[in-house]
Amino acid sequence: MTESTPDAIASDPVTMGWMQGSPPPPEKQVLWRNTDHWRFPKTRWAFSHYRDLMPTARIAGGNALALPRAIDETLGQLLFNPLNSDTAMTLDQGLLGTYADGAMIVHNGTVIYERWFGVTGPETRHIAFSVTKSFVGTLAAALIAEGRLDPAAPVSAYVPELDASGFGNATVRQVMDMTTAVDFSEDYTDSSSGIGGLAISAGFTPPPPGYDGPHDIATFLTTVKAAGEHGQAFKYRTCNTDVLNWVISRITGKSFATNLSERIWQPLGLHDADVMVDAIGTPFAGAGLCLRLEDLARFGEALRRGGQGVIPAAAIDTIRQGGRPDQFDAAAYPSLPGWSYGNQWWHSHGDDAAFTARGIHGQALWVAPKSDLVIARFGSHPVAGNAGNDPISIPMWQAIGRHLRE
Repeated sequence: MTESTPDAIASDPVTMGWMQGSPPPPEKQVLWRNTDHWRFPKTRWAFSHYRDLMPTARIAGGNALALPRAIDETLGQLLFNPLNSDTAMTLDQGLLGTYADGAMIVHNGTVIYERWFGVTGPETRHIAFSVTKSFVGTLAAALIAEGRLDPAAPVSAYVPELDASGFGNATVRQVMDMTTAVDFSEDYTDSSSGIGGLAISAGFTPPPPGYDGPHDIATFLTTVKAAGEHGQAFKYRTCNTDVLNWVISRITGKSFATNLSERIWQPLGLHDADVMVDAIGTPFAGAGLCLRLEDLARFGEALRRGGQGVIPAAAIDTIRQGGRPDQFDAAAYPSLPGWSYGNQWWHSHGDDAAFTARGIHGQALWVAPKSDLVIARFGSHPVAGNAGNDPISIPMWQAIGRHLRE
């Protein structure tokens, strides 16, 4: 961010006038072919409309249920201190400071706080980005609990096509915990990085002139090379999630969208959702889920309540244990001291036993069992990496938990 970056109020997509009019004037259009959906402040409209910009597959829901409401209007004035700051701010200010598009706080199964901003509302299917990964990790943990997936088996035992890639001799567990050693950079500012190539292959971004690389996710994954010894340290790489989803799809014989529908969406009674797909219809499991905020919160509630008979209790126990803090990439995440990563979830190992799903630009699902708390947030922060909002978000979530435990 720079001093000239407009704040959350000035960059409000309604105020900016993006995609308003019949048709919208050229200077107000948000177009995939121009990569506008990645350019702030147009992202503040785009993240709530990814289904309008790119192809998706439907995740069929069930008999959708609403969470009960008992809104506490005073909660927005709850004070907390951002990291390394002596100046307190309120919860309402914290959401503006992180460019929230929507936020929902659930305590003991009841919504006690709800806010909407810009073009995002209760029915919006907002892009969840890497929050999607935690759904994949939950599916994998469930299959392990059912005895259908061996976490110690090499990836190539399930997906022979990856035998010659850097993932071929990695175990499923190493993929789940992102302790693989592969040549893949998660640099969101570099279009030639690993994540840049995966985004092109998945259809997230248009290919540059002269591009002759993969045009689908599976082909891209076969090109990822080894770079070191697996199992030594956590390194966040989106490609791991799409490898894990490939394994899951081979075991179940079903796509990511169908697995989500049959194993989570319909049993929990969530609304229809969507997931972005590549040129051959493969869902982008690393970042492509578009869903309602309340459905994200209800998924968090199912995890807080031990699975609600939908997700195996043994899977929930494994997820709650977290990964190994001694393998965590502490240098890359200075705002997450003592944390770990496991089963495609981030773990605080704090007093509230919180674990969280996180996505770029501020997408979050925070589950704190010891505070009986679930927080869901959509956002469109100008900075992709969570380092842009963590100094506000993490102490804000923790302050809410302390307040509810008092």
